[in-house]
Amino acid sequence: MVSQKVVIKNPTGLHLRPAGILCKEAMQFKSLITFSFRGNTANAKSVLSVLGACVKCGDEIEFVCEGEDEEQALKTLVEAVESGLGE
Repeated sequence: MVSQKVVIKNPTGLHLRPAGILCKEAMQFKSLITFSFRGNTANAKSVLSVLGACVKCGDEIEFVCEGEDEEQALKTLVEAVESGLGE
C-alpha cells in the first residue's frame, strides 16, 4: 500500500469534468484506488463517489493505492491532480 497527500488546484474543485478525468485515469490501473478527505473515503474509480466527496479548491486529499501497480497508479494520479485535471 502506498499513499500521498495532494492539494486540489482546480478553481472549482472536483466538479464533474475533473472528476471524470480523475476516474478515467484511475480506471487504467488494477489497484484499489481510494482517497481520504475530511474523515471520509471515496473510490477514485467512481465519478459519483468523487463528486460526493465535495472537494473544493485548496482542499487536501490523500490518495491510497493498493495492488500490483500501486506505485505507478499513485504517481499518475498525483501528476494528474497537480497538472489541474484538464483545466
